Amino acid sequence: MPPLLRLSAALALLILAMAAGTILPVRAQDGAAVEVASGVRYEFLARWDVERLNQILEVDTPAFAGLAQTYTPARNAVRLYRVTYPSVIPERGNRPTVASGLLAIPETQETGAGETTFPMVSYQHGTVYGKQEVPSFPEQSPETQLMIAQFAGQGYVMIGADYFGLGTSDEPEGYMVKASHQQATFDMLTASRSVLAAMKLAAPKLYLAGWSQGGFVTMAFLQKLEAAGVAVEAAATASAPVDIYVALSGFLDFPRANDASWVTTLFILSSFSFERYYGVPGLARSLINDDYYEVARKAYERQPFDAKDIPTELKKLIRAEYFDPQFFAASAYGRLVAATEAYRWIIRTPVRNYYGEADEVISVGLGRMAMTYHRAIGAGNAKVEAVSTGETNHRGTFARAVPQWKAWFDAM
Repeated sequence: MPPLLRLSAALALLILAMAAGTILPVRAQDGAAVEVASGVRYEFLARWDVERLNQILEVDTPAFAGLAQTYTPARNAVRLYRVTYPSVIPERGNRPTVASGLLAIPETQETGAGETTFPMVSYQHGTVYGKQEVPSFPEQSPETQLMIAQFAGQGYVMIGADYFGLGTSDEPEGYMVKASHQQATFDMLTASRSVLAAMKLAAPKLYLAGWSQGGFVTMAFLQKLEAAGVAVEAAATASAPVDIYVALSGFLDFPRANDASWVTTLFILSSFSFERYYGVPGLARSLINDDYYEVARKAYERQPFDAKDIPTELKKLIRAEYFDPQFFAASAYGRLVAATEAYRWIIRTPVRNYYGEADEVISVGLGRMAMTYHRAIGAGNAKVEAVSTGETNHRGTFARAVPQWKAWFDAM
């Protein structure tokens, strides 16, 4: 076939595909980054078809969570994009930085047919140990895969920030650094809406969801959105440590028989992050015993280390004085931890905090804490509910909560 005819045939196929809603119009499709606003760029990552999405729901997630759970099957394919965007680090005097996140767009008959509106869910991810085990590297993030399959596979635009220090970010990790989490998620929302506008898409109705660390980030994000006057339809969490002092004090002062062996890493990640972001030299060293300081530092900085060298017993990792509740509360680390909460404001958005009764990380009391606090205010703020997922562990709570999030959001 002559080159001109081949080109015409290809163009005709392109037009037909766009008319059928099977591809997205004039967008990054080959991995080349496209800039849509000042510093906001997006690049196409992959197209996941319905078969791939249902594989995630039926096989991959049950294997990840160790729990059989029924999900509503996907009904449309999804296109995945990595978004990079400018942001600032509040704790460092609003120093400029660049962050990354995921944008997942449903591929429906309506997509590509002019201005199209979808609901949007912003997912905040949990604690990860690999720099790229985050939303914008979805092949490495089973939790993100579930959200893509259950939400984007049923017509929701889904976004997810990677947090500072993760994804493509050059920053040190800001684990549980509240204002930075708020900034990263807020700016990801703004950037994603810029990309959608360039695609002639819109997602005015916003829902929030997050698991574990992401449950804390979800609540902190909601606080910032409400303060900024940004409407949120509803927010849902699973295994959310809404009060970090309560979580860490529990491990130190009132350990449970089922406490996870990996909770030592929570102290490592938070102490080094607080040291870097709040500018407190020596903070991590003041908490961590000398024998384990170097391997802890390597773990935080994502340098090569042997995971077997990280102790699973807190009394090996943490200096003895921190097991005195008064010392912990008065220490520089303890004071920063005590300020790290995400529930003590008057919440106006409907919130559901899902918790598991066999969760090895989040106690039942912590899972119910936001509701308990809000119901204690005068006649009670009924906007915040705590919902049990039964005798589920940490991963199982997430796996069981996700379809309940979806049903609740759909009903709204």
